[in-house]
Amino acid sequence: MPGNRHGWTALDISPTAKQFAGVIESKLTQLRQLLESFDSCLVAYSGGVDSVFLAHVAHQVLAGRALAAIADSPSLPRRELQEALAIAAQFGFPVRVVQTQEFANSAYLANPANRCYFCKHELFTELTPLARELDFKVIAYGENASDVGDFRPGAKAAEEFQVRAPLKEVGLTKAEIRALSAQLGLPTTDKPQMACLSSRIPHGETVTEAKLKMIETAENLLRDLGFFDVRVRHHEITSPVNSASAQPITSSTSPASPARSALARVEVGVAEMPRLLDPVMAARVADELKRAGYLYVTLDLQGYRRGGANDLTAKPALA
Repeated sequence: MPGNRHGWTALDISPTAKQFAGVIESKLTQLRQLLESFDSCLVAYSGGVDSVFLAHVAHQVLAGRALAAIADSPSLPRRELQEALAIAAQFGFPVRVVQTQEFANSAYLANPANRCYFCKHELFTELTPLARELDFKVIAYGENASDVGDFRPGAKAAEEFQVRAPLKEVGLTKAEIRALSAQLGLPTTDKPQMACLSSRIPHGETVTEAKLKMIETAENLLRDLGFFDVRVRHHEITSPVNSASAQPITSSTSPASPARSALARVEVGVAEMPRLLDPVMAARVADELKRAGYLYVTLDLQGYRRGGANDLTAKPALA
């Protein structure tokens, strides 16, 4: 009996594994039936594990009655946008790029604990008239059953706009979605968690396009060096130094106020830390991140974790 890419055959699957496979197949069937009941669907698409899976299955079930829509703004890394569009082209499902304007909202830029609410509210504000124009009966997004119980302000916006969460409705967890993605041949099966760039800035510190560009440049560098689980947490610092030279301010500079700079707190997977701590690698990363605009570069010894930007806040949002 031929094996798969993991090297095992159906005869090697334990009863527990077979039971798991049966459960997720049942949930996939329920998902297809649910999507069919929508008649037509506009999927909020990001290129992440959940939205790629949902958009792909919706297209399988509804064909031309399904459309993916991706929100483009400064908080979306350029590589993520390009990859999301490439996946859609590879698997043949249509996608529309929608320009969202959350950066025109002072409440979003203030970066409160519920910042994601304002982002999702803007997204669904844009998608609602699009769905109406194209006669899509339902708007759906990729919240899944593993998200239940998390602090997710975006879910409140989805509720207000009556946006459906089909993956959650049929009980699909993140692990099950990854398993089904592998079965369907989707390239996002092992993709790491990816939240918007604004999630790298602790709540209460203002979101700006300049900060997001620094973060994006820094994370691209780390990924180009082969690191998998990556976050560069951006922390503002106010210090009486000249940020251009990193030297103490003297009377010759005489600034009206202290220079404003930033510290990069790098998170990588725990297993990846030894490689980053290699003196040559550490020096290279520090040098490149300083070129990106950071005054100080640090490594978080706890490693990558969701919501790591918000350790100093009272109620963190996961990112």
